[in-house]
Amino acid sequence: MAASKPFLREARLESAQLRTGQFPATVPVFSRDLRVAFPSAVTMFVGENGSGKSTLLETIAYHCGFDLEGGNRNHRVRQLSVTEELLQEPPPLAAATKLSWSPKITQGFFLRAESFFNFASYIDRLAEDDPRAFARYGGRSLHAQSHGESFLSLFENMFENGIYLLDEPEAALSPQRQLAFLAILHDLASSGRAQFIIATHSPIILAYPGAQIYSFDGGQIAPIAYQDTEHYRVTKGFLDAPERYFRHLFDRHEP
Repeated sequence: MAASKPFLREARLESAQLRTGQFPATVPVFSRDLRVAFPSAVTMFVGENGSGKSTLLETIAYHCGFDLEGGNRNHRVRQLSVTEELLQEPPPLAAATKLSWSPKITQGFFLRAESFFNFASYIDRLAEDDPRAFARYGGRSLHAQSHGESFLSLFENMFENGIYLLDEPEAALSPQRQLAFLAILHDLASSGRAQFIIATHSPIILAYPGAQIYSFDGGQIAPIAYQDTEHYRVTKGFLDAPERYFRHLFDRHEP
């Protein structure tokens, strides 16, 4: 696999700038100063729900200038008035977080699985005035494609050069399509023109070779080997002996 220097080198958090006792200072990983390095073209965030993965990813997207509903610097998914735009508050970690670049870039995309429907509707609105809006999404409305097809259409047609921040991209992808996504990821990351930071629960996506994986569990953000992640261990353990898990899960509910 060809080496690729990442554009975003580091994110730093000064916890003293957060309000004590209020979110996100109440999330254990944000209760202390942080320095998160991005030495690889592909970085994975892994951890339990509520551990802070999406919060940090959203903060990075904000500093990149991406629409926080999903998209790039040119997308404005929410239909807000000028006054409403001015009143929009930045993410709660934004003021306490600084990014280090080499070089600073403005191209890329922020994918939020939870708000992808809104993004697809936004592209439909653009296409009402200019049908060419579909050209970068497989040539047709994302709503006219299955959820998995629409995600892959985005990855295959929209992703080229830049930094790509993906929050749970596996949400719409079957295991086979997760493998297809890994092939796209490899083509882009190994080109030297793209960097990926991905928050995921998928043991398939986590297995991407050479990725830097950070665990958000245990109250800190720390590097972790793929085989040491809970996602790998639980999935492997279940596939090796599902009956053992069923006994534990079901027997405790017996009268």
